[in-house]
Amino acid sequence: MNKNLKDKLSKLPNSPGVYFFINKSGDIIYIGKATSLRSRVRSYFQSTHNDYKTPMLVENIYDLRTIDANSSIEALFLEAEFIKRHKPLYNVREKDDKNFVYIRLAIAEDFPSITIVRRPADDKSKYYGPFIASFQVKEALRYLRKIFPYYTKPQKTHSSKLEYQIGIIPHPSISQLEYKKSIRKLMLIFEGKTSQLLSQLEKEMNKLSKTKDFEKAAEVRNQYLAIKGLSTKISIGDDDTFDIQLDQALSQLAKTLKLSKNPKRIECYDISNFAGTDAVSSMIVFTDGIPDQKQYRHFKMRTKGPNDFAMMQETIERRFSSRNSGWATPDLIIVDGGKGQLSSVAKTLQELNLDIPICGLAKRYETIIVQNSASQEDNFSEYNFESSSPLLHLLQRIRDEAHRFAISYHRVSRKKRIDNSELEQIAGIGSSTAKKLLKHFKSTKSVKLATREEIAEIVGISKADLIVDYFDSSK
Repeated sequence: MNKNLKDKLSKLPNSPGVYFFINKSGDIIYIGKATSLRSRVRSYFQSTHNDYKTPMLVENIYDLRTIDANSSIEALFLEAEFIKRHKPLYNVREKDDKNFVYIRLAIAEDFPSITIVRRPADDKSKYYGPFIASFQVKEALRYLRKIFPYYTKPQKTHSSKLEYQIGIIPHPSISQLEYKKSIRKLMLIFEGKTSQLLSQLEKEMNKLSKTKDFEKAAEVRNQYLAIKGLSTKISIGDDDTFDIQLDQALSQLAKTLKLSKNPKRIECYDISNFAGTDAVSSMIVFTDGIPDQKQYRHFKMRTKGPNDFAMMQETIERRFSSRNSGWATPDLIIVDGGKGQLSSVAKTLQELNLDIPICGLAKRYETIIVQNSASQEDNFSEYNFESSSPLLHLLQRIRDEAHRFAISYHRVSRKKRIDNSELEQIAGIGSSTAKKLLKHFKSTKSVKLATREEIAEIVGISKADLIVDYFDSSK
């Protein structure tokens, strides 16, 4: 054991937190959580172990870093977030013989339910994890459910009044809007954004006090006090602060792309379409390596046909048009794709007289592609990284987020078109009337379920008669 590691072990606090074991190359090889950092971390360096993996792990530990947490629950969610981000070697190996669990948030439901599942499914739900110990996840949710009551079954169902009386489901009269507002607060805890949530609750308290809604203000105050202990402090040793390997990844990216400094604002673009129809593009933004969702934008493509290159050109032209001059200029543009997509973006930027560094990330071999200057013989340079590379993890996360955002908008656009076309099949109902109905009722299904009087309030009695008679005749 080297002197630096020995010194850090002697100074570990007797408090909850997350620990990171690092090898000689500077790679994080294992991430764990602890109720007591001092007891848990020091236990690895005892003389005997009951398994064969721990001695192998300890043999490769060269350095140690920790994140202090104010509660075991906080440590639980932090551990899951960092394992997901860094995929350390020994954590990945654990997946072979441990049953990981996920928290499933069924966001597509009117009143989203929360459950624990063994593996994510492609069902439009949001998943958090993986978590190693299901018992600890259940304990955490049991605690959080008393702060932000939620349903565990779809369709706002519950087994008895007792669940409401003990405070684990919302008041029976809660509106869909209020329920989802509460769930969004819970999501911030799952995503490790406790500080953001505390700030939001504080503003909410002040606003409610000013309007003299003291009962509601007291409820928010209780939530604030209950989760205040979940805030974090990130530290190395005594006083230094750090963001685990994020700076390292950004520095490596700057070095690889020969940038003058670490890129602060990174924009990534992706195209989504189905056989050329309902084509959309997404622009997502990472600031200092972290998703900046307020800056996300999407564009409905005007380019016809399945032509990703032309659509990418259109996206860049519209993004940097004078109409969007108020948007901050990126330090780097990442394109989801290979040489073709990269060339399209480079050509468009050149035509716009914009000098912005760009690179592509090809899916097949997770290769970073850079277009060289005209003076070089080869048009492109390609860079490959080990699967454990923090830089590769960062780029994959950015690319996957752009794809997710594009897909979600594509589905919305496609549904609107299908809903519009179905309503326009009714004789006497045009495009403007269909849009007006969908804006109010949100879907064709809701229009079908609406009464004649409800529809008449939006489009008048004569058109309401046409719509109701049409759907009645097709039953």
